[in-house]
Amino acid sequence: MQDHGGNTKKPTTYTKLSLVWEFLKGSKTYFVISILATLMVNALDMLTPQIIRTTVDSIIGAAELDVPDFVLRMVNEIGGIPFLKANLWFIGILIALIALGSAVCRYLNTLFNSKGSERFVKNMRNRLFSHIQRLPFSWHMKNQTGDIIQRCTSDVDMIKNFVSEQMTAVFRIVMMIVLSLSFMYAMNPKLTLVAAVFVPVVVTYSGFFHSKIRDRFTQCDENEGVLSTIAQENLTGIRVVRAFGREKYEKDRFEKQNNIYTDEWMKLCTILSLFWGTGDLVSGLQIMLIVVLGSYFCVKGEMTAGEFIAFVSYNTMLIWPVRSLGRTISEMSKASVSVERIRYIMNSEAEQDKPEAATPDLRGDIEFKHVTFGYGEIPVLSDVNFTIPKGTTFGILGGTGSGKSTLMHLLNRLYDLPAENGQITIGGVDIADMKGAWVRENIGMVLQEPFLFSRTIAENIGITKENLSLTEIREAAAIACVDHSVMEFTKGYDTVVGERGVTLSGGQKQRTAIARMLVQKTPIMVFDDSLSAVDAQTDALIRQALKEKLAEATVILIAHRVTTLMQADCIMVLDKGRIAEIGSHEELMEKNGIYCKIYDMQMTVEEEVEADE
Repeated sequence: MQDHGGNTKKPTTYTKLSLVWEFLKGSKTYFVISILATLMVNALDMLTPQIIRTTVDSIIGAAELDVPDFVLRMVNEIGGIPFLKANLWFIGILIALIALGSAVCRYLNTLFNSKGSERFVKNMRNRLFSHIQRLPFSWHMKNQTGDIIQRCTSDVDMIKNFVSEQMTAVFRIVMMIVLSLSFMYAMNPKLTLVAAVFVPVVVTYSGFFHSKIRDRFTQCDENEGVLSTIAQENLTGIRVVRAFGREKYEKDRFEKQNNIYTDEWMKLCTILSLFWGTGDLVSGLQIMLIVVLGSYFCVKGEMTAGEFIAFVSYNTMLIWPVRSLGRTISEMSKASVSVERIRYIMNSEAEQDKPEAATPDLRGDIEFKHVTFGYGEIPVLSDVNFTIPKGTTFGILGGTGSGKSTLMHLLNRLYDLPAENGQITIGGVDIADMKGAWVRENIGMVLQEPFLFSRTIAENIGITKENLSLTEIREAAAIACVDHSVMEFTKGYDTVVGERGVTLSGGQKQRTAIARMLVQKTPIMVFDDSLSAVDAQTDALIRQALKEKLAEATVILIAHRVTTLMQADCIMVLDKGRIAEIGSHEELMEKNGIYCKIYDMQMTVEEEVEADE
């Protein structure tokens, strides 16, 4: 793994707790202030029932004033019990001031909690996006885009909500329970014991539902990822769906998965309903017992009217945190699933360079030495050996699945070649000993299906290099034979390309991608069947322009069309992952092998097409 300075460091393996703690960097202070504010709210809220108890029993009633000494001194200074009895409005103002202080603390709690949660989620998204950018190509091939998006949106929001709303509330809940039970115990230990018995009951049934909710939420989350993938694929491939009349098939496929997702949520809602229903029942029983037994103790003279009023107030305060504790356990189940899903991404090992990774000049010969490679157990390349002299044009011809693109993915280090599977060198230096970013900066690639961003054409071409002038962009576009087409658009290079390049034709997209690669001015340029969507005449013009303008670059052409390759200095024919033939066009024609047969077949087809025309 590399830090932001490009230095190699040991990859981190996160636990759930350490991952959340890591994401909290930069927002911990806000949450601490928020927690302190909410504790102040608790402390102020606890005062009001005591003031009411004292007022009922000792100011309106005749009981002895039972307050701390410093409070007693303050009361005596303002005139004692007679003054308060004659001026009950003073008690009202005191309660109002306490309520005002509580409101200010609630405001501070909300303010700093909101700031902390937004910084928390910002850090989480930035870290996730940055890490995903550095994950190897093979990881992206194994994980569906829709599922990754769902983890970075829904799961991130779930964790944010838990940390900002539930985790910070734990401190308030614990303090409320402790303070409430303490004040209640001071007034009536027997009745307090009845109220306290229900606390472990709530914790017990919450723990029972915890695992069930977690398992169900896992199923919901995973099925939401599948649903997101289906929607994402259909929205990006809508032209294909329409072109082949697959609307009904895709609609039925989406509805089937949506039904599965809905069913999982219905099962989860059933469990949650039982959970909350059980909570309502337990809370109702607790309140009923407190009211009945409290009334009984008042009749017997074991409690005063003020104590009963205060006790019921504290019990009401106790019910909310106890229920909230159950809810926190419930939300913890769902948040735990989300943390685990994000932990999977963060613990996935990013691309790593060797400690002494080099950045050599890549203007040298490219050599594949005994390269063998496969995806899993499926072999794609078998003992491939060849050399591409610097500054030459090298053609690769082969059928589908012969390993043409795999060769270039290995050259560009999109896949790392295991040491025991051969070696790829440039200028005599193993690419495994180079920095991955350096290799890709110096090897330009144009794929058969280029990806264009939803930006202007100028931005798409200039995306690989900063501070490019329009003149430089147009020069590259001219070599790619797309400048004239772009200038015919009303807005020229300011034309916004639709998502995945839907504004442009297939040939225009390929030529735009070629221009994007050309502005890099890399010493090695790879065209992976990237001229397949252009006509033969444009193909020839592009190759001629490349030869004239980029004579010093090493050019690798992968194509199915022989006419694209026949001017190359050397042509290699791949067959089932092995080199079948290699040589110039003339040499391969003399061999009368696979290349010659493909050439004769394609020339015959072209002659027939010309004759028909």
